[in-house]
Amino acid sequence: METAPSTVEFLVADDDPRVARFLSAYLESKQHTSVSLTDGTGILSWLETNHCEVVIIDINFPKQDGISLISSIRSADQNLPIIVFTGLGYDEEKMHAALRAGANGYVSKNLPAEQLYSVLSRVLMTTRTHARRDARLTSILSAV
Repeated sequence: METAPSTVEFLVADDDPRVARFLSAYLESKQHTSVSLTDGTGILSWLETNHCEVVIIDINFPKQDGISLISSIRSADQNLPIIVFTGLGYDEEKMHAALRAGANGYVSKNLPAEQLYSVLSRVLMTTRTHARRDARLTSILSAV
């Protein structure tokens, strides 16, 4: 199984407190830090004043449209990995909308925790690899 390269700071956003607590506890058992939010309307303000390396988000908040929330997060930070954590099963239209809005991927809540962690680890490693590549390119271009 793949593992994340180091300790990661996660934001878990899910309107079901049990799901948010479970996922946060699981991530902490893997030696990561995690904050969970259960109100979609507070996510953007939390991100303005706090730091995380990955957002795991349910797109079905009662007071907030998850797709527009992903768009807003993406507008605020082009590089922050956003993973949709959904209990919808595979709703192709909604998942494609989430990806168009800026999500990096999606995972079903029905997956076993170890498979979820494997997917999160892969997305994080890919994102970090792209960030290092982009930093090298910026360095090269600024030297020219």
